[in-house]
Amino acid sequence: MPLDHLSFHTAGESHGRGLVAVLEGLPAGVPLDPARDIDPELKRRQGGHGRGRRMQIESDRAEIMSGLRLGSTLGSPLSMVIWNRDWKNWTTAMAHEEPDPEGNPKALRPVYLPRPGHADLAGVLKYDRRDARDILERASARETAARVACGAVARVLLKEVGATLGSHVTRIGDVEAQLSEELPADLNGASDRSPVRTLDPTAEAGMISAIDSAREEGDTVGGCFEVVVRGLPVGLGSYVSWDRKLDGRLAQAVMSVHAIKGVEVGPAFINAGRPGSRVHDPIYRDETRTRSGGFRRSRNRSGGLEGGVTTGSPLVVRGAMKPISTLLRKRLPSVDLRDGTTRHATVERSDVCAVPAAAVVAEAMVALVVADAMLEKFGGDSLGELRRNLDSYLDRLNSRGFRERGPERA
Repeated sequence: MPLDHLSFHTAGESHGRGLVAVLEGLPAGVPLDPARDIDPELKRRQGGHGRGRRMQIESDRAEIMSGLRLGSTLGSPLSMVIWNRDWKNWTTAMAHEEPDPEGNPKALRPVYLPRPGHADLAGVLKYDRRDARDILERASARETAARVACGAVARVLLKEVGATLGSHVTRIGDVEAQLSEELPADLNGASDRSPVRTLDPTAEAGMISAIDSAREEGDTVGGCFEVVVRGLPVGLGSYVSWDRKLDGRLAQAVMSVHAIKGVEVGPAFINAGRPGSRVHDPIYRDETRTRSGGFRRSRNRSGGLEGGVTTGSPLVVRGAMKPISTLLRKRLPSVDLRDGTTRHATVERSDVCAVPAAAVVAEAMVALVVADAMLEKFGGDSLGELRRNLDSYLDRLNSRGFRERGPERA
């Protein structure tokens, strides 16, 4: 389901001049400093053990084009550009003009050997192209830099209404982190200290070794991550229609991230093998839990969602990333789009492992969906109006009495 209240669009190719992002629906009055709020998130996306040479070339920064004045959003569309430093090496291959008929065809860097697992072949067939360069430039995960920029702004909005989010890597290859039930209060502060963004020092060493082994063998490796949002009020999302259920909206958003092939809310796949008595969270009265209406769960095995609606417990979304499609030495068979012969797939500059970065991108997507749900529930053309609406809702939640009676249907 597309975002209705806070929508965003991106444009640009991996080796084009830059990436463009437009975020619409943001209330007026949100304090925003790109150097403080957006650029650090872009830097986080570029990090992680296993990244390729492209990350050594780019130094991503967001340039605001509209929607911001004197450090505060205007309520109009916020537009941003992230320039590609590598563009200078691709001006011929990515030129907007028709190529010189007397020029060197190799300078256009055509791709005729589609990579298994990538959008190359499906895109060539869908859009009736012959050169897969026309596909892979947009299908590249470079596009996620624009998403992270938008998500960084959504993160600021959420922080202004008391919600924070972070992520950590739970698995790379066959190495799985062993975690305590209580996560650090500053989740990103803890996970970002690790080169693979994991909270388990023992697993960290194994994850790094798995990535290094894959690099030596010319292979790639995938893994899993977890995004956690704290401070959300009960009542975001809805159960009344399929497309308004927040778990479905989150699954679509995280699944849309490049190479993500599985999404779960809480420990869903583990829960599938357990009896209900070990899955569902008992409910208790706790007047200190003001954002959950004075109730608490003994645990959070539902991942903070019941019936497509937030419970007030931390929202937990997990993603599984497949190994990246570009293989440096273990190249898989492919078909030459020029003559139909069988050859090895093309090699494009790529990463060995991008799971730590994918977790940062997933944070951005979760932030955008949750911020959209917050605006859906509470509305407001300005940050002040949004806060007043939220405060009024929370006051009502916590003033409900058990002796309060109305019509039975209410």
